[in-house]
Amino acid sequence: MRRLLLDHVRPQGATLVVALVMMAVVAASTAALAFLMETILDDVFTAGEPTVLYLTAAMVMAVFVVRGLSTYGQAVLMNRVGQRILSDLQKRMFDHLLRADFGYLHGRSSGKLISRFISDVEQMRSAVSDVITAFGRDTLTIVFLVGVMVYQDWLLALISFFAFPTAILPLVRIGQRMRRVSGSTQRERADLTALLREVFQGARQVRAYGMEHHERDRADRVIEQIFRLVVRAARTRAAAYPIMETLGGSAIVMVICYGGWQVMEGAQTTGTFFSFVTALLLAYDPLKRVVVLNARLQEGLAAAERVFDLLDVRPSVVDRAGAHSVSRARGEIVFENINFSYASDSPALHDISFAVPAGHTVALVGPSGAGKSSVLNLIPRFFDPDAGRITLDGTDIRDLTLKSLRKQIALVSQDIMLFDDTVAANIRYGSEGASDADVRRAAGHAAADAFIDALPDGYDTRVGEQGAWLSGGQRQRIAIARATLRNAPILLLDEATSSLDSGSEQAVQAALASLMEGRTTLVVAHRLSTVRSACVIHVMQDGRIVESGHHDDLLALNAAYARLYRLQYSVGNPDAPGTELP
Repeated sequence: MRRLLLDHVRPQGATLVVALVMMAVVAASTAALAFLMETILDDVFTAGEPTVLYLTAAMVMAVFVVRGLSTYGQAVLMNRVGQRILSDLQKRMFDHLLRADFGYLHGRSSGKLISRFISDVEQMRSAVSDVITAFGRDTLTIVFLVGVMVYQDWLLALISFFAFPTAILPLVRIGQRMRRVSGSTQRERADLTALLREVFQGARQVRAYGMEHHERDRADRVIEQIFRLVVRAARTRAAAYPIMETLGGSAIVMVICYGGWQVMEGAQTTGTFFSFVTALLLAYDPLKRVVVLNARLQEGLAAAERVFDLLDVRPSVVDRAGAHSVSRARGEIVFENINFSYASDSPALHDISFAVPAGHTVALVGPSGAGKSSVLNLIPRFFDPDAGRITLDGTDIRDLTLKSLRKQIALVSQDIMLFDDTVAANIRYGSEGASDADVRRAAGHAAADAFIDALPDGYDTRVGEQGAWLSGGQRQRIAIARATLRNAPILLLDEATSSLDSGSEQAVQAALASLMEGRTTLVVAHRLSTVRSACVIHVMQDGRIVESGHHDDLLALNAAYARLYRLQYSVGNPDAPGTELP
């Protein structure tokens, strides 16, 4: 609560002050209505003074107008404060996740993270707005109305509120239960968001395998659990109302009995008594909102706990103190005794050492899970090694700023990510601010211009979520065009042609050959035909480099590389080059 107030509510202090002033006007005008009841009954209905009748009517009308305008103003301002808090939190969370470690992002469902952005933050916004309104408008209203009651009869006022302190303990317990139930509800809603995201993205697989019933059952279970939790929360929240109604009824009964007796005895006038009762009745609703506020507050704090848990995660891959930038690297990369693991009990790389001279091409081959992509992930510092170091032009990459390091690198991965935007915008992602001519030139180098021109709106055609409206080969060529546009001195190609047919692959390989010229290139490939021209080929198995050399030299060894080659170009394979192995 302290963090929420200091970090997000306090910056809205000026707006809150104006809103509180308007709340005070609302509260004062509500008390004025109760105070005017004495004049209406004693001077108008009892004494029958017509001048007072018209004056009092005008005053009542003025009070309602002022009250309405002030209520409008404070409602608008409080909505602005709440929405500002929501927007600031979402910006902060988004910026935080953009800089979060890949390990953190990969270890969590994107649907659950999205739920924190939407459901949890909205819960916080609503709670903050309700709490401030209750402590502002409702508390001030109670203060003004109690003032009227004390002015009319202080003893009767004391009698009216004697029972309410007994409600504190049960209401605190209700609030504690609300926090637990609300936390469980938010977690289940996050699970539902994650499930929906998975099912909608995997709709082809769901239908292809006839798993609609399975996914329906999964959704039913989560939705039913949310239903039960929401009902339990409503039941818990509503438990405060019988307490308040009973206490309120007791107070009103005592006021009627004692006050009525005073009127009959002539100790006070009818107007004074009705003014007091009006103030008491008007105070009852805001008092009820303030007393049950703890339950609403706990719902917001349960959401805040989940949001601040996310914001408290600190990335480990950050700029070192004193890190400097590099304008344009020559491109020499050296791995020195690198050990790395994604989890402490699952090592991915063991004692990896090799060099990529500037302007040369080095290939990594090996079976799936050998650690090839892990090597590539360490160069842009998506992860940091557990031991050893990687240098760029003789400088440890951890001594370079992340921004300048990654600016030296263009990446084309087998996991192609296109955004739901135009073709041109997806290519321009490689170099923000590139001209249309530059985009077209890059597409031409990637053998993508022909199919782009054939699209309904050409370069302005939207590609759909993750490029869903394009074929796999088309998506990959756009990714290659993006890397071409970046014009970086280092190329990382992770299965860059894996989704291409033979004809497209030949065109793209020619474009890549031109792009790779004069640049340091590290290639990960399963198709051995794509790495035959590499300066050095490193063969990896179980996170280790087991062989290194040129294509022909590795074949002559008749070891790991030769076995991979036999498997890929076995007898009967129409693509087999006809090379005889020892």
